Amino acid sequence: MKRLLMRWEVVLLLILVAELALFGAINPRFLRPSSLLFGTSDFVQVGIVAVPLTLVIIAGGIDVSFGSTVGLAAITFGIANFFGLPLPLALAVGFGTGALAGCLNATIIRLTRLQPLVVTLGSLYMFAGAATVLSGVVGANGYEGIGGFPEAFTGLGYARILGLPMPLFVFLCFAALLLILLHLTRFGRLVFQIGQNESAARHSGMPVFRVQLITYVLTGLAAALAGVLLSAYFGSARVDLGSATLLPAITAAVLGGASIYGGQGSVLGTIIATFIIGYLQQGLQMSGVPSQVSSALSGALLVLVVALRHGTALLRDFVPVRPRRA
Repeated sequence: MKRLLMRWEVVLLLILVAELALFGAINPRFLRPSSLLFGTSDFVQVGIVAVPLTLVIIAGGIDVSFGSTVGLAAITFGIANFFGLPLPLALAVGFGTGALAGCLNATIIRLTRLQPLVVTLGSLYMFAGAATVLSGVVGANGYEGIGGFPEAFTGLGYARILGLPMPLFVFLCFAALLLILLHLTRFGRLVFQIGQNESAARHSGMPVFRVQLITYVLTGLAAALAGVLLSAYFGSARVDLGSATLLPAITAAVLGGASIYGGQGSVLGTIIATFIIGYLQQGLQMSGVPSQVSSALSGALLVLVVALRHGTALLRDFVPVRPRRA
């Protein structure tokens, strides 16, 4: 029982419940089912990229280029649709762009042996520039959007599946798949082992590059998925669609339990952290807090929670756990 209570995911869940209760007391409209459900459409794209980013971090890497990959994939999808490609092929172009972006990051990191942060930081600006240039192909200069999508596509941004908004349903399904991949498969065990000691994993014959390549490609595909969903939600594909996802997604992954040193993390923790961050911003806005103040409060609360996380880790080491009787 003590081990269960000391799990970081349980702490995050308690924080989420306390957050909902606090903002519900301040503004009862916050706890309306419609507000809680449909408000997720404003932040689930953060979770969509944060979940595969968790795998990248656990495997000992980092990817900060996904913020631009979201916009780049959306732009290539919009261009393909603009030139009359059928919707499935246009979607394939967008997702292919995301996969190629992740593959490029992993390959450059492998060949140059540079720090992943340096490589992906360069990719962040390179992909943003490429998206801006490509948008000019159809006359959408700067940050103008590429529209003209079929109504069947734009309607997906507001559709419901099993009573859930489409973006939330997609996020939960995608997160469930990656949860199974990380925690219940051989690939997931390799991700943890490589993150704990990459040199030992390489000398043991583990496919280090192949595993890390898959994690980066998954992040690129997730960025493309976020770009497509945001294009449907806003009715246009824009270069800056992913600009607001960068810091929240990294925060969600780290807050969810991913160690920046690798070898530690949890998809479930990232999922809960996504809702904590999303509802925190919405709750502050509904409480009448200015956006500048809400950003400062969000940062302060996140620092406090991360400190609490390390505190629970220390307690877990010192609090004795009574062995079970045979």
